[in-house]
Amino acid sequence: MDCIRILGGKPLHGEIAISGAKNAALPLLAASLLTDETLTLSNLPHLADIASMAHLLRELGVEQNVREAPTGDASNWAGQVMELTAGQIKETTALYDLVRKMRASVLVLGPLLAREGEARVSLPGGCAIGTRPVDLHLQALEQLGAEIELETGYINARAPNGLHGGHVVFPMVTVGGTENILMASALAKGETIIANAAREPEVADLAHCLVAMGADITGIGTDTLRINGVERLHGAAYEVLPDRIEIGSYAVAAAITGGELLLKGARSELIQSTIDLLGRAGVGFEEEEKGLRVSRINGPLRGVDLMTEPFPGFPTDMQAQFMALMSVSEGASMVTETIFENRFMHVPELCRMGADINVHGASAIIRGVPSLSGAPVMATDLRASVSLVLAGLAAEGETLINRVYHLDRGYDRLEEKLAQCGAEIERMHGV
Repeated sequence: MDCIRILGGKPLHGEIAISGAKNAALPLLAASLLTDETLTLSNLPHLADIASMAHLLRELGVEQNVREAPTGDASNWAGQVMELTAGQIKETTALYDLVRKMRASVLVLGPLLAREGEARVSLPGGCAIGTRPVDLHLQALEQLGAEIELETGYINARAPNGLHGGHVVFPMVTVGGTENILMASALAKGETIIANAAREPEVADLAHCLVAMGADITGIGTDTLRINGVERLHGAAYEVLPDRIEIGSYAVAAAITGGELLLKGARSELIQSTIDLLGRAGVGFEEEEKGLRVSRINGPLRGVDLMTEPFPGFPTDMQAQFMALMSVSEGASMVTETIFENRFMHVPELCRMGADINVHGASAIIRGVPSLSGAPVMATDLRASVSLVLAGLAAEGETLINRVYHLDRGYDRLEEKLAQCGAEIERMHGV
């Protein structure tokens, strides 16, 4: 099994190209099921989750043509281009062996149901950071006329008379639920209103792509979406937006090592809450033509409190990275997690490196220490794994991170990007 070896203590300097957003790309890939014409997606990151979704779509009958963009170096990364054509859906069952690898696989449910009138999708798997039930997806689809049964680990959904418009009010914000209903309602008869819709940039990106395919959607970027269903969607060409979590992660890398990085392609409006919080901690951001330049402002980092919230609040996917930063900041800070109930699994590993963190229910108290020490640690989920990389970059001595397959699900060429900016980092195979 692979591990990552880091010799820390080296400030990072240079440029890193931000890849396309995984969490935007996955629903965009699923949207290819909504039309028999070709949907061309560009700026797709090279990630295990993208490959898993592409595999699932091939099994459902989506023909694919992948073109590699010129790789250049880590500061000039353009992603891959994929042409997806679902001329004929040959299968409406998404099997467990494919779906168990990641939760985003459930996003094929809405498109299949809308286009074919039926779908059988395994209950999904993915990171063990919380239950994340799909019941909100199913209740909303029933509002659109779907008949749903759960049987032997599968969601059996039918809409023999097609889906129709409805008024969906989510009792809590759900990104995946909003995306599933957004896609399903694009082909439903009549108007659908989605209230308390997720406002994440990735949801807006999906909506903009659907509009490019001929969907009638208003309220994009707000918590109320109105969709007037159309008879059919057509093909389109669409570029995936930059990954805001990757932007935030590399911003923390610059700060935690005392270096300076230009994050090419980064857009401040995608990470404003992160910029605000890091700014209070002593991290500076400058907008440039190519992207965002990030560095530590003169003086030590300062401990600040945070609470994760749905967008536009501070993202839960940045919580572990921020905690690594707070571990070496002056003073105390408190991190409160409100989105997932099991997202502090990185805390024991950070403590192995010398961090002073105590968990009390949904909150963690971090008392900054002068420095961290390298140690063997274990990644438990995607964002936890990158928090250990960040801690390793700042630590004295050698850090060995095991179970790095989590990283491959969400970070495109992480070691190469960091190494080009001065990090002493390598992947060791079969250790």
